[in-house]
Formats: sequence, C-alpha cells, structure tokens
Amino acid sequence: MTKQISQRELESHLWGAAIVLRGLIDAGDYKQYIFPLVFLKRISDVYDEEHATAMETYGDEELADLPENHRFAIPDGCHWDDIRSATENIGGTVLRAMRAIESANPDTLPGVFGDGDWGNKNLLPDSTLADLIEHFSTKTLSIANLPEDELGNGYEFLIKKFADDSGHTAQEFYTNRTLVHLMTLMLEPQPGESVYDPTCGTGGMLISTVVELKRHGEEWRSVRLYGQELNYGTSAIARMNLFLHGITDGHIAHGDTLARPAFLNAKGRLETFDVVLANPPYSIKTWNREAFAKDPYGRNMWGTPPQGRADYAFFQHIAKSLDPKTGRAAILFPHGVLFRREEAAMREALVKSDLIECVLGLGAGLFYNSPMEAVVVILRATKPAEHKGKVLFINAVNEVAREQAQSFLRDSHQQKIVGAYRAFADIEQFTAVAALDEIAGKRYSLAIPQYVAGAKAADASEQVDVADAVADWRAAAETSDTAVAEVLTLLGSEVMA
Repeated sequence: MTKQISQRELESHLWGAAIVLRGLIDAGDYKQYIFPLVFLKRISDVYDEEHATAMETYGDEELADLPENHRFAIPDGCHWDDIRSATENIGGTVLRAMRAIESANPDTLPGVFGDGDWGNKNLLPDSTLADLIEHFSTKTLSIANLPEDELGNGYEFLIKKFADDSGHTAQEFYTNRTLVHLMTLMLEPQPGESVYDPTCGTGGMLISTVVELKRHGEEWRSVRLYGQELNYGTSAIARMNLFLHGITDGHIAHGDTLARPAFLNAKGRLETFDVVLANPPYSIKTWNREAFAKDPYGRNMWGTPPQGRADYAFFQHIAKSLDPKTGRAAILFPHGVLFRREEAAMREALVKSDLIECVLGLGAGLFYNSPMEAVVVILRATKPAEHKGKVLFINAVNEVAREQAQSFLRDSHQQKIVGAYRAFADIEQFTAVAALDEIAGKRYSLAIPQYVAGAKAADASEQVDVADAVADWRAAAETSDTAVAEVLTLLGSEVMA
C-alpha cells in the first residue's frame, strides 16, 4: 500500500494536471476536463480498495465484485486501467467509460461527468490526454491514502486555483470560502435539517454546513442538501464535489431557478427549507421578467423587479423557500439592493414582512475578482420575540484582511461579527438595532450608514457602482427619448390639422 498523501502533495499533484493543459485550452475550461478525471480516478481506486477488502472476506473474485461490496458500479472496460491502456482515440475512450459509469449508476451518477468535448482532437490530442492520464496515474486516490475530507479539501483548492487562473469568469463557481464560513456560522445549521442553495455553483456553501457539523463532532449524515445551478458543467462539478466530501445523498439539479425551480412539494408548490445559503448572480438582465410577473409559485409577493436587475427575483425566491417555522437564510448581495431607487417599493414590502433579521456590511474585495463591498442579508421566518419588529445593522467594513491581492476574513473577524450578531444590541460605531418604524422614517432605506454612527456613506448609499450608474443613465435616456418622440408626434399631428 502506498503511503498516505499529504495535503501539500495532493495540491501539487492536482495543479500539475492543469499545467499539462496550459496553453492548449482556456484556463476557464480546465475544470471541464480535470475534475471529471479526478473523479474517475477516485472511484476506480476506491473500487479496487473495496474489491481487496471483499477478497479478504470471501476469497472469491466473483463475490468480491458483487454490487453490495461497492458504492459505485464500474462496468467492464470502464476502469481507469482500461482508459490508461488506450493508445488512440483516447478522448472517445474516456467519454464512453464516463457515460457507461453514469448509466450503471442511475440513482446517483447520471450526468455527473459533465459535457466536456472529449472527442475534439484539435482541443485535446491523444498525446495531451495520454500525458494527463499518466500524470493522474502516479497517485493512488484510495480512501486509505486520501480520506474524504482531505480529497474534498484538495478539490476546493483546485476550484480556487481555477478561479484565480481564469479571472472574473470564476464568480459563477467560486465564492470566498471565509465569507461562506461566516454565513454558515451565523445560521447555525443543525443535524437533520435541510439546506438549500438556489444558485449553488460548485456546491461550496452546501458543503460548508456539513464541514461545520463535522468540526463540532455532530451528526452530519442526516443533513439534507439541495442545490440548483444553471451552468451544466458547474452543476456536474458540484455533484462530484459532494461525493468527494463523502456526501452521497445530496440533490443537485441543473436548470434556471427563476424560470424552472427544481424542488417542488407534492402539491406543486415550492419546497421549503430550514437553511438557505446563497450568492445569486449580480443584477442579471437576461431573465424572463414577464413570466415572473405572473409567477405560478407566488414569488412576486413584493413586486416584479426591473428587467435590468433580477436581484429581488432571487430575493423573493429565497424568502418563499423558507420553512415558515425554522427557515433562515444568509444571502450575499452587492450593497445596491439596500437602497436603489427602482427597487424601493419591493424593499418597503420586504421590510414590512419582518423577515430581515440582520444587514451585515463587509469590506471590499470579498466578491471574487471585484473591488465591490459585499453585504450579507440574514432572513428569519420566525424571529425570537425580542427581535420581532427590529433589524440589526452591522458595519464590519473594516473586518477584512488582504494578503497577496486576496481579501479574506480571519477567524478573529468572523468571531467578532458572529458575537455581535448573537448579542443583537447596539455597539458604538459597529452595530445598531433599528425598529421598523425607524426604517420607515428613512423611506425604507437599508443603507447601513443611515443607522450605524460612524459608518462612511461611501461604503454604501453614496458608493458609486459603475453598472448601476450606466443602467440609470440608459433608463433616463430611454425615458427622455420616449418623451421627445411623443412631443414630436403631437406637434406633427397639430401641423397636419
């Protein structure tokens, strides 16, 4: 048996695969090929490990290959060793093996390997694939050599590295993990609860709840995880990510959460959850606003967001997805949702619903590859009696560290914020508790400087957001053009008369 692989060795090994591909395909596409190969190698090595254990018990090859001795079935000709022996049309061999494994495990693995273009020899010539397969063949990824948590951490490392390498396009599949940890701490997931992420990316927020329970030695296998992701390849990575963390019963759906929510109850209504963690895409414009205006699931209870910003569509979807008794949510947004004029009516309805428990303002750089400051909004379906009719505002803009061009939250930052959240009291220049009447008196603005003395307006309500400014300019220009056209039409009809 080979010796257990250290975390540093694993990280170096995984990143070495990306180096094989560098210069041949775009960095943003690495994940489509490396993640599936890591997963295929893992399940092949674990199959061999399970086979060896069964042989010790039964001493018979046929008995050792029985399905009950293996977590996943690997059909003949689809093992890693079979792929390694291929010398031509390697991409086609890989693809056939992956599809056969998916078919052989219909309850757990359909579509898990994604939709990489394995047969494209211009993209991935046989020589490159052979090098990649040989690279992965140098390590045995069995559970004995690499326990699930360690491999899961390695996977997270690779996700982060791909995000670094591919630039701003990585936002869809990577959220700052120290911020995810903070959001998890604030919601305190419990054994047996359901956890949902409507825009789950690679599943990091879902996994964070399991990791937190493990950290405290609590039962984590009873947690039910649900996620939906629009990008097919990314949703496949999320499923692999859950499996590699030892989570075998997670539910990851592919599709558009706003247009076709995947999780419905027996009555065809939205399923509700105990915990919701989310980092929705920022101000998307290509969404079906007309359908949302007459949403069959009742998600437009506060109103219909403008076409240029779907933020409050996700906001309302999450609110509607909360269990009415136990539901709580932590949502990562840009500050604009707190004060933008075009969403004022919806924000008023949100405040009046008394769902908001906390508005947490954070420092710059915690959105991936963006200088914007982040805000986390905490919703709670049933607040404690002492929190009803109140909102806690936290100005944590200075609780952030930056090293090597990366922003993150230290443990001390997280503990200070969580402590203030649980105390739910005024702390000079850090937190303020505001009654709903006070918020109404400020025209339902949730901008943190309106409530926390000493918070700089530039951190929120006076912050210049280029996307916001351009959108406002375009809207004003469109209104002006329409008015001019109407006047010209009127003048023209008068002349004709």
